[in-house]
Amino acid sequence: MTATGTKRNPLPHGVYVPTVAFFKPDEEVDLETVERHAAYLARSGVTGLVTQGSNGEAVHLDREERKSITAATRRAVDAAGYPNMPVIAGCGAASTRETIQLCNDSGAAGADAVLILPPSYYKALMSTESLHAHFRAVADASPVPVLIYNFPAVQSGLDLSSDDILVLAEHPNIIGCKLTCGNTGKLARIAAGKPEFLTFGGSADFTLQTLVAGGAGIIGGVANMIPRSCVRVMELYRAGKVAEAQRLQGIVARADWAAIHGGFIAVKSGLQTYRGYGGLPRRPCVVPSVKEAAAIQEEFREGMELEKSLEA
Repeated sequence: MTATGTKRNPLPHGVYVPTVAFFKPDEEVDLETVERHAAYLARSGVTGLVTQGSNGEAVHLDREERKSITAATRRAVDAAGYPNMPVIAGCGAASTRETIQLCNDSGAAGADAVLILPPSYYKALMSTESLHAHFRAVADASPVPVLIYNFPAVQSGLDLSSDDILVLAEHPNIIGCKLTCGNTGKLARIAAGKPEFLTFGGSADFTLQTLVAGGAGIIGGVANMIPRSCVRVMELYRAGKVAEAQRLQGIVARADWAAIHGGFIAVKSGLQTYRGYGGLPRRPCVVPSVKEAAAIQEEFREGMELEKSLEA
């Protein structure tokens, strides 16, 4: 319970899905499809959902839209019968002030935790001390627990070290991290240095590596497309069926490559092809051409065949 008496769900180990945002042809947010997709993912057996991650086009959304998507996601999983499923909201912003505002918004919208990118626009003007102070100030003010989001590709190359994250992990309201840097050595050092800290791999293509290193699970965009497959890799590993887990990890990793190099546009194109909804991004991003969409469909084919076999 928080100071206001609001129940918050804990974050168990497992597979979390950074959901994509959905838009109508006029580019207004499509909350009906947000709810439809969230309910579908909840029923697929994933552990939790993440709104406004890199897959969720956070930089294409205004403050009110961000709140509405998180609230719709919470509403949908509750209505689907999963009131204990955690919802995490991405709240990274260029200033400490705005980051705190987004954390407050997310807590009010029903998020159980927040995911914070390091501010990087003025990277050259920040010291290690000022960066650490940013996270501590956010954690002090946030009504819900904080996870650090390390993704150098979208942070002007800013790459938090294991030392940075372990220092920040001493704050009582900083409870975990997502490592989309893909550095499994860093992941192992953090997991070993603070075992109770939630260290998540940031992509489904290194689920097994994350688990072997002691990580808490993954937050992986391809799980929008193949949630059961991502969950099955983890289940097999936990059951000691390592060879079968490795086989499925290969299939998931190949599907994830389409999601990695094609980004959220490829994921949304795949959803449109295989699920019949959600293909529109917000400009300046555009839908793939017919030829490109066909290529994306083919890249996801193997993964979708596995997914459909698990749905049966």
